[in-house]
Amino acid sequence: MRFHLTSASAIIALIAVTLAAQQPAATQEKGKRNNKGGGEETERGRAQARSMVITKFGIVATSQTLASQAGAKILEAGGNAIDAAIAANAVLGLVEPESDGIGGDLFAIYYDAKTKKLYGLNASGWAPSGLTVEYLKARNITRMPNNGMFSISVPGAVAGWEALRGRFGSLPYSTLLAPAIYYAEQGFPVTEIIQGSWKGSENKLSNTQYAKETYLPGGKAPEVGEMFKNPGLAASLKRIAAANGPNGFYKGATAEAILRLSKENDGTFTASDLADFKPEWIEPVSTTYHGWTISELPPNSSGVAVLEMLNIMETFPLASYGHNSTKALHVMIEAKKLAYNDLLKYIGDPEFAKLPTAELMSKPFAEKRAAAIDPMKATCMVVPGALTSMATKPAGDTIYMTVADKDGNMVSFIQSIYGIFGSGLVAPGTGFIMQNRAGLFTLEDGHPNRLAPHKRPLHTLIPGFMSKGDIRIPFGIMGGWNQQQAHAQFVSNIVDHNMNLQMAMEAARFTKGSFDGCDVQLESRIPKEVRDELTKMGHDVRDAGPYSGSMGGGQAVMRNAAGVNFGASDPRKDGAAIPEMPPGVVKMK
Repeated sequence: MRFHLTSASAIIALIAVTLAAQQPAATQEKGKRNNKGGGEETERGRAQARSMVITKFGIVATSQTLASQAGAKILEAGGNAIDAAIAANAVLGLVEPESDGIGGDLFAIYYDAKTKKLYGLNASGWAPSGLTVEYLKARNITRMPNNGMFSISVPGAVAGWEALRGRFGSLPYSTLLAPAIYYAEQGFPVTEIIQGSWKGSENKLSNTQYAKETYLPGGKAPEVGEMFKNPGLAASLKRIAAANGPNGFYKGATAEAILRLSKENDGTFTASDLADFKPEWIEPVSTTYHGWTISELPPNSSGVAVLEMLNIMETFPLASYGHNSTKALHVMIEAKKLAYNDLLKYIGDPEFAKLPTAELMSKPFAEKRAAAIDPMKATCMVVPGALTSMATKPAGDTIYMTVADKDGNMVSFIQSIYGIFGSGLVAPGTGFIMQNRAGLFTLEDGHPNRLAPHKRPLHTLIPGFMSKGDIRIPFGIMGGWNQQQAHAQFVSNIVDHNMNLQMAMEAARFTKGSFDGCDVQLESRIPKEVRDELTKMGHDVRDAGPYSGSMGGGQAVMRNAAGVNFGASDPRKDGAAIPEMPPGVVKMK
């Protein structure tokens, strides 16, 4: 993959207007080395492939350009950040169907420029009322399935749209869903990275009639550039628009199709499981990291793992270690193991158990956990044996997107069907995959994440937000259990290594998909000598590509004290950050 670089003069101008546009001299050479495989370097040793998008007007950053453009057009039509996010998300559910859609869940952090306050939204669905541990055991099921009917929980996304739009939005669904409906009816050309996931899921989609009819036209996944239409999804979106909200999804024809799917597959869904679902406004939780405030969402979201990981990392001088140095990576990898261990042991739905969230996020607790890190050796067994089965959960697929509007409103927005093509099931005629989020429950007695009716599972989805003074950055990096460790690396890139927004998103990452053992994946842009040194310390290093999809893909926007918006988009995805055009500039005769 090749990227176009701006001139040296453009880079200098960029540096002058952003908070953190250039790495310190001590890390500049390291940045150059990490840029191998990511495009040619300029004479100044540029360590990023793309420039940030910079404007006084709004920016929409998503993982697919048609969705980013749709959101930007909503801004140009007078919509705000929430309006643009809903429109872009609706398009993503069509053009990136392996990752998200209205059959999945949604979380968001919204910054309101008027009140200067963060608002959190949890629109994750619950298990159907008849889905119990006893129901599954009667069918000889002893662990939560990751596919099929019993992996499906109530989709929360459309209810989440309405919570956001009803409180902060300004435009009707007939406007917000128009771009997605157009592309669903008229078709769109499939993009590169998305097509790869689609192609790799042909067997899964072939297992059921409705999924095959919807997503395998002609019996196979569409090719790159091939036009794809989804009339079933267009019909589902039109029902939402006609009802001007969730009644067009949780009641009526779409709900009836979901109930039919459940009945045909021995499921337990009832009409009230759908109609009674409501999302929840929640307070974000936060910690500080070297003077920055980092905010995530509380359980049943897993944002507490990010905050614990950052608290552990803060006890080490990562900035002096150097970016992606052996010492820095060792600390972060070990901190990941500790934070994830605690997450899996203690976190579930707070409506069903009292959770030690505050203690997990505390600085004293992090100091105790940091003391468990051996600076010279990797630790391979940190997860209680009873929970090691969690490591076999699917890596997950998700979209993350973010929007900043010209007035300073910002939304950090994540939406997902969990595994690639979720449960693998499509309700007849609806045109969307049902999520497999219930697969994250455990059947273990006494565990806070044990399956129960109308309970929400421990959730991988986490929108992030960081701020310092008048600088605000909504950000996120998708990818199942990759998310928490990727968030921490992004924050460290900004804070410890003084990277600009795009550089922080592009920088080479590690990921560890399992919860025990010493295995860890590192992108090949991390120098070989560092990988070799980590191996000598006991890490089981697995090489990944220069821009590996296993590291997830992210987006970020930033607003500075002067009211300038900056946008970044991850080259590990098909997307872009697209700016809003000023009003009235282009006029038709």
